[in-house]
Amino acid sequence: MSQTLFDVSGKIALVTGATHGLGMSMAMGLGKAGATIVVNGNSSQEKIDEAVKTYKTAGINTVGYKFNVADEAQVITAIQKIESEVGVIDILINNAGIIKRTPLAEMEVADFKQVIDIDLVSPFIVSKHVVKGMMDRKSGKIINICSMMSQLGRNTVGAYAAAKGGLVMLTKNMATEWARFNIQVNGIGPGYFATSQTAPIRVEGHPFNEFIVNRTPAKKWGDPNDLAGAAIFLSSKASDFVNGHILYVDGGILATIGKPSNEE
Repeated sequence: MSQTLFDVSGKIALVTGATHGLGMSMAMGLGKAGATIVVNGNSSQEKIDEAVKTYKTAGINTVGYKFNVADEAQVITAIQKIESEVGVIDILINNAGIIKRTPLAEMEVADFKQVIDIDLVSPFIVSKHVVKGMMDRKSGKIINICSMMSQLGRNTVGAYAAAKGGLVMLTKNMATEWARFNIQVNGIGPGYFATSQTAPIRVEGHPFNEFIVNRTPAKKWGDPNDLAGAAIFLSSKASDFVNGHILYVDGGILATIGKPSNEE
């Protein structure tokens, strides 16, 4: 029974921004649980092809499509192509995102808008055009990748935090409107994870590394594979009555106010 609950065999999952990092970790988890993975990226076809090869080497049925998730015309064309060439999309993970680390008083309006467009507007665009088929079939799973920064402030990430805070409320409103069609819309809020992007600041003695390890009750950075279980849960029958929820995978950071530096 438990294996059936978490089985996504035969499902088609579109994961945006899944050519690397946390998106790839979640897509890998879904693929190993039986789903066919549709990888999206927008940097280069070569990078998408390389990612598809990585998935296939792991034994996962995977195809890749290059399109800009913030461009509605490209999204419409891509979804039509995916559903024609691969099949209907059962699971959508809106993972694509960017961050620009600039103090708000110094940030250009164009840069602020770009972060909002990719991190908040694009999940609306992609979901809008995927959900119509889900509504017709009365079945579907949508997962928006949120962030702890939807709950906490930190210097230089104001645009990102604003977008992710908005994404939390967009998730709740999507769930409110689409639940009657047997569509579950939830979010995952990752904490701080050990990825290639964070490698330079995870070295022993680096102030930010010390800060994260001490701030996290689990006393460590997250392993990207830790997100796979959350993605599988929210994509499977196990979460059929979970809707509008944000699952924070953060090692306990949001559960605590922290501790003095001299306290064990």
